[in-house]
Amino acid sequence: MVAEERLGAVTFKGNPVTLIGPELKVGDPAPNFTVLANDLSPVTLEDSRGTVRIMSVVPSLDTGVCDLQTRRFNEEAANIPDVKVLTVSVDLPFAQKRWCGAADIDRVQTLSDHRDLSFGNAYGVTIKELRLLARAVFVVDQNDRIAYVEYVPEVTQHPDYESPILAAKKALEG
Repeated sequence: MVAEERLGAVTFKGNPVTLIGPELKVGDPAPNFTVLANDLSPVTLEDSRGTVRIMSVVPSLDTGVCDLQTRRFNEEAANIPDVKVLTVSVDLPFAQKRWCGAADIDRVQTLSDHRDLSFGNAYGVTIKELRLLARAVFVVDQNDRIAYVEYVPEVTQHPDYESPILAAKKALEG
């Protein structure tokens, strides 16, 4: 099966890029994926079934906006302990582990999609031209449905931080 390609769905440094995969919408079933934890163990959507998840997607933790985005969701996670926060990038698991240690990140689980872009292709965030993930935020409810989605139009810009937090709190209420 050929993956859907969405030319110009977002820009990177002002230039249109092609995203591989579907454009997900609120109410859609959350696609399953397999990514790697920092210890190289596989992690799937099903591993956190029954919880509300904020999935913060970044191109690389070693860049300014991605660093700040992950730190911000780490701080927010302290205020919503029943929500699991996952940060997904194509950084190698070893680099993610090093970055988390240096940044004192303890409430966000970083996950690597480097191996086969399973998450990126399923959630429509793989940038074809760069083999990076486009900046996005998804909230998945306890029933594995998309409760919030933002594909950030310009990859180098920050996402909306307040709306996914509110969507996660609302999903917790049922």
